[in-house]
Amino acid sequence: MSITYQVNPPITASHFIDILQRSTLGERRPLHDIAAMEQMFSHGNVYVGAYEGVKLVGLARVMTDFVFTSYLSDLAVDEAYQNQGIGKQLIREVQKAIPKAKIILLAAPAAEGYYPKIGMQHHEHCYTLAPGEELM
Repeated sequence: MSITYQVNPPITASHFIDILQRSTLGERRPLHDIAAMEQMFSHGNVYVGAYEGVKLVGLARVMTDFVFTSYLSDLAVDEAYQNQGIGKQLIREVQKAIPKAKIILLAAPAAEGYYPKIGMQHHEHCYTLAPGEELM
């Protein structure tokens, strides 16, 4: 069966949690905190789902202003479906959905080598400030 893609599919926070669990991203998300996961889900602007039939096998979650910047916060592909180009196509579908906005992401440690292979540019000038950390 072929994979189809849908922008802003009718999914719920539980679908979001499920695909994260079936991908390697579940290890770095607070899946046990349902309220936090529901908030994460509800504040995404653009979602792109990858489907085999009716089964959600991949998901891109984006926060964007639609004209300048977009943050690809989650790119999750079911481990059983990885290495088939689904992640790459999810990013292409995001580009189509928000063609004016630059896509920015923070790579998970296990995926750092993936993004250069598909043509994304590495940017050294990223900074973070975690909850509870204070500026000097």
